[in-house]
Amino acid sequence: MTNDKMTESHAIHLVITQNMLAHLGDGRVAYVRAIRSEDVANLFPQAPKIAPGIKLFSLHSANGTPIMLTDTREAALANARSQELEAVSVH
Repeated sequence: MTNDKMTESHAIHLVITQNMLAHLGDGRVAYVRAIRSEDVANLFPQAPKIAPGIKLFSLHSANGTPIMLTDTREAALANARSQELEAVSVH
């Protein structure tokens, strides 16, 4: 048996619960999401009406809570840095 075979047979599978996932990176991690202006009211109910068909960017905390809305990805990333958040790429 090679070391590769031993490693495969002794692999540990970590189970992450929904609750653990929801709190992953709390207060430290954020992500930027491209959205359409038609989605703004659902994410930011307090925002004024915006004309349809506009591409915008929203910054979200690790648990998905919207933090801010802007018209450029760069502004969202700058806001994350100013709040000492680590912006991660989400696909």
